[in-house]
Amino acid sequence: MKHRKGFNPLQRTASHRKALHRSMVTSLFRNERIRTTRAKAMEVRRTAEKMITRAKEDTVHNRRIVSNNLFDEAIVAKLFVDIAPRMKERNGGYTRVLKMGMRGGDAAETVILELVDYKLDTGEDSKKKSKKKKETKDSDKDK
Repeated sequence: MKHRKGFNPLQRTASHRKALHRSMVTSLFRNERIRTTRAKAMEVRRTAEKMITRAKEDTVHNRRIVSNNLFDEAIVAKLFVDIAPRMKERNGGYTRVLKMGMRGGDAAETVILELVDYKLDTGEDSKKKSKKKKETKDSDKDK
């Protein structure tokens, strides 16, 4: 029975699970998008969303609580300075889980866990920027 089991232990010891959460949340905040299994994503998502909620109010107390759960002080700074202000207007739901399909080796369901406001960097943007720069240079020459 699964009564009063508040989380998925992921077949790991407590210390291994804590290290997994720390490293995956750090990677999520660093890259703003990670690829993992569905079970891990659903657990890491809970931790990440709680940290973003804490980071929305920048106090010493909140920074210390978040620092206890992250490896890198630069990532803590990025969370408080960059990520949390972008999420200021949201009341929750800071992450998104996109299904990728089954993994080849063990048929585990893989997903992409990303922040909601993540913008996929496609080559089109860089092409548009280079065109605009080229057009402005040409118009400057005409003058």
